[in-house]
Amino acid sequence: MKQRLLHLIAGAALASSAPLAHALPQVFLVQNSGWMEPFYADTASRFKPLVTELVDAVVSPGDPVVLAAFNQSLPGAPSPKALLSFKADATSVRTRTAAALAGLEVAHRPHSAALADTDLGEAVNAAIVTALAGKPGIVWLFTNNRNSPNNDQATATRNREFYTLIHQGGAIDKALAFPLKMPVQGAHYRANGLMVYAFAVGADGARELDRLLAAGRVQKVITEPPARLKPIDRDTVRLVPRKVEGAPGVTFSMAPGGVLHADVDASTRAPTARIDWHLENRIYPYTISSAVLGARSHVGGEDRPITLGSSQVNGLAPGKPAPLASTMQLPVKELPGNWSMAALKSAGSAYVLPGRIDLQLSGQKLELSQAFRQRMADLFPGDPLPEIFTPPAQIQASHAVLPLEVRVHYGMAPLLALGAAALALLGAAAVAATAYGRPRKALLTVEDELRTMLGRPGSTQPIYDKAGLQVAQLKTTLFGHQLVDLREGAQVRLGR
Repeated sequence: MKQRLLHLIAGAALASSAPLAHALPQVFLVQNSGWMEPFYADTASRFKPLVTELVDAVVSPGDPVVLAAFNQSLPGAPSPKALLSFKADATSVRTRTAAALAGLEVAHRPHSAALADTDLGEAVNAAIVTALAGKPGIVWLFTNNRNSPNNDQATATRNREFYTLIHQGGAIDKALAFPLKMPVQGAHYRANGLMVYAFAVGADGARELDRLLAAGRVQKVITEPPARLKPIDRDTVRLVPRKVEGAPGVTFSMAPGGVLHADVDASTRAPTARIDWHLENRIYPYTISSAVLGARSHVGGEDRPITLGSSQVNGLAPGKPAPLASTMQLPVKELPGNWSMAALKSAGSAYVLPGRIDLQLSGQKLELSQAFRQRMADLFPGDPLPEIFTPPAQIQASHAVLPLEVRVHYGMAPLLALGAAALALLGAAAVAATAYGRPRKALLTVEDELRTMLGRPGSTQPIYDKAGLQVAQLKTTLFGHQLVDLREGAQVRLGR
């Protein structure tokens, strides 16, 4: 297969992509330098099948896809080199990827029998700047973690430079590492493990990576938990309510998606609750050796402190929850009254006040968990790689956000009372309308002659004497009759 430069073929993939709702480009970088020799030479190697299956698992129809091999760029031997570039469909991703990888072999230096060296940073930069053109996307990197440009034996220093690129590079919003066991034996080297990195470029790239993880797409191929490289200053912990005390009229529950629901009875005017939480460390593989805790609630325009049972956390290992007590007061100023329009509209359901709980960790000190160090030592014996997981010194604070919805439940009584009042008014109006439309009888005496006239409320009728001349008018209202326009000297009166 004729090799082409990454930017030539990647540009074609991005240009051909249609604007779909979730379609983001994904770049897959596969290392083929000398250190990767056993992954290619071992007939039992699962390296290429792993790449193929992961590409097929995480790519969606419409996604622009670039598959490239990388080592170290030298004159006459550019790196990375594109193997494949296409817009994914629903059926051919696996077969196209497998075919592109089938002929990939370990690379050599130009005009030399020496095997090619490795430059991880160069490959990732090329993917972000050239293949993605600085736009959001995801870069996947398959490597044995031997970062040795120009055969530099100072792998610890080179790995640190690579790690600095990840943490201080503004383009990468999220970075994960999946250490995998993959024992292989080649003619020159042997290896126990492989590392798969996922770099989310831009906020949209981070959201797409989170979506793939939440949907279990990555876990179909890689069952090992991801080690988080970035960010380690947000979403580092999670609060999970486990017990609520002393809160009459208030019920807490955790909804799907991690939203805390606080269901409040409308009659509860000062809803305060003691909540016992599980505080969970979410930044595998780091242990939070120490940190100072602080928490606040933000609901309905009110910002309130949350009283914590302890302001300090120590030795919080990933996956090991710690108990944390708190006292929290929910907002009362913004709760609508029982007779408010908001309450009437919410009768029988709930009036929702969206908000959040902010948990701050200051003076945070992280250390790599011993279990992870041991795993890395087993997979990469003699490799100083765990040092690159050392958290940057400037990251000494983090925060976590728990979405909160306060749902005030109003009974049907006010709405029923209002409905009854409305019906009563309608009834009174109907009675008045009936009374208004019924003719009323009036007795008059005209020149000693007794007469009877019928008139509807609001009407005015002429009254004539025996000679046929109009001598007055009879005006009828809801409250009776009266004579108007009475001619001078006329002998007309109401009654007998």
